[in-house]
Amino acid sequence: MHLHILGICGTFMGGIAAIAKEMGIHVTGSDQHVYPPMSTQLESLGIILTEGYAPAQLEPVPDLILIGNALSRGNPCVEYILEKGLPYMSGAQWLSEYVLREKWVLAIAGTHGKTTTSSILAWLLEYNGMKPGFLIGGVPENFGVSARLGEIPFFVIEADEYDSAFFDKRSKFIHYHPKTLILNNLEFDHADIFRDLQDIQRQFHHLMKIVPQSGKVIAPEDDVALAEVREQGIWSELELSGKDASWYAKKTENDCSTFQIYFEGKAQGQVQWPLIGEHNMQNALMAIAAARHVGVLPEHSIDALSHFQAPKRRLEKLGEFAGVTVYDDFAHHPTAIQTTLSGLRDHVGEAKIVAVLEARSNTMKMGIHKTTLLPSLAKADQIHVLQSTSQQWSFESLSGAEAIQIHQNVEEILHALLESVEDGDHILIMSNGGFDGLHQKLIQALSLKAETHTS
Repeated sequence: MHLHILGICGTFMGGIAAIAKEMGIHVTGSDQHVYPPMSTQLESLGIILTEGYAPAQLEPVPDLILIGNALSRGNPCVEYILEKGLPYMSGAQWLSEYVLREKWVLAIAGTHGKTTTSSILAWLLEYNGMKPGFLIGGVPENFGVSARLGEIPFFVIEADEYDSAFFDKRSKFIHYHPKTLILNNLEFDHADIFRDLQDIQRQFHHLMKIVPQSGKVIAPEDDVALAEVREQGIWSELELSGKDASWYAKKTENDCSTFQIYFEGKAQGQVQWPLIGEHNMQNALMAIAAARHVGVLPEHSIDALSHFQAPKRRLEKLGEFAGVTVYDDFAHHPTAIQTTLSGLRDHVGEAKIVAVLEARSNTMKMGIHKTTLLPSLAKADQIHVLQSTSQQWSFESLSGAEAIQIHQNVEEILHALLESVEDGDHILIMSNGGFDGLHQKLIQALSLKAETHTS
C-alpha cells in the first residue's frame, strides 16, 4: 500500500507517517516548508519528502492520500484530488480505522498540558514493563520519537480538539474512541475555528458520549468549564482530582519538584522528579490516575516519575551560557504563560527572569487573549515581545504596555537581550513556532561572549 501525506511535517501527521511506516506501508509526503525536527525524524525513517504541493507528486496515484488540517480549498494538490476523484481522508480518520480499532485508547484532552501528560503516561506504562503505542504532539525525551505502534493493546494519544480537515470540522479526538480519558482543563482557544467556549464544550460533550460504560473519565474537580461539560451527561466511571476528590497532589517543595500523592485519602508515596511547576504536578497526578486504570499501581508510577524527562519545548532548559540560563517553552495561551512563569519563579526565587514572547498562535494573533496577556507575564522582571506583521493588533494598545519592550524583529530582541542580561539571569523564550531561530542565535552570542571574557 502507498500512503501519501499532505502536510506531513506537522507533529500529528508526522507521527502518523512514522506509525504507518512501522506497519510496513510505503509512505511519502509533502509540506509547504519541510522543516526539522519532524523532517529529520521522517528522513531517518526513509520517508521521501517533497517540498510544496505540486500535483505531480500524486503520480502515480497513491492508494490513499491523507490531507492535513492546515490544507484547504485552493491548494493545488487538494484541487487535483477533488477533480480526479482520488481516494483521501483525514489523518484522524485513518488513525481510527487502521490503528486504534483494536486498541485500548488512553486519550489526553484539554487546553493545556496535553503533550506533557501524554508523555508522562506513555512513560509510566513503558517503565512498568509495557510497550505502549503512542502519538504525541511533541518529542518525549524518554522515547526520542513522537509516535510508535507499540507491542500491547494500550495506546496513548494526545487528543487535540482542533478540527480534523477542511472537509471534517469535528475535533480530531472524536475519531479516537477512548476507554480511558483524561480531561486536563478547558478554556477558550483556537478562535480561528471555534466561536466561543460553548462551541468547544460541545465537542468535549461529544467526546464524553463515546467513552464506553466500562471506561473511565479523569478530570479536575475545580475546572468550571469541564464541570459544565459533565453536567450535560457522563456515562462512564468518573474520578476527580483535587483537595476533596479521589486524587490529590500536595507539594513538599515550593517549585513542585517534590510532592506527595494521595488516593482516597491515603498517601501513595512521594514524587521526586526533574520537572517544576504546579501545572506539571497536576499533569503527573492525572497520568498516575490513568495508569492505574490499566493496572499500574500508583507506587510504581511514582517510582517511574523519578526517571521521567520533560518533552522538548516544555520549559526545556537549553543550558547555561555566560552565566545566563536559557529556557524554551511552547507557550501559546496566557494561562500557559502564567503557569510556566510561576513554576520558574518558584524554582529560581529572586533571580531575574527575562520573558521573551512571540504571540504566534492564530488566537493570539487575532487578539482574543490580549487583555489577559500582560497580567500573565507578571512574574517576569523584564518582558520582550515581537510585534509580528501578521498580528491583527498592537502591543502598544495594551494597558500597561510601558512595562514591556516591543520589537519589530528578532535581531532587535537579540541586541536588547545582550545589552541587558547579566550573570545569574534566566531567559525564558516562549513561542509555538521557531521564533526565527532566536534560541540558537542567543546561545551562540552568549557563548561567544563567554569565550571573549575568558580569553
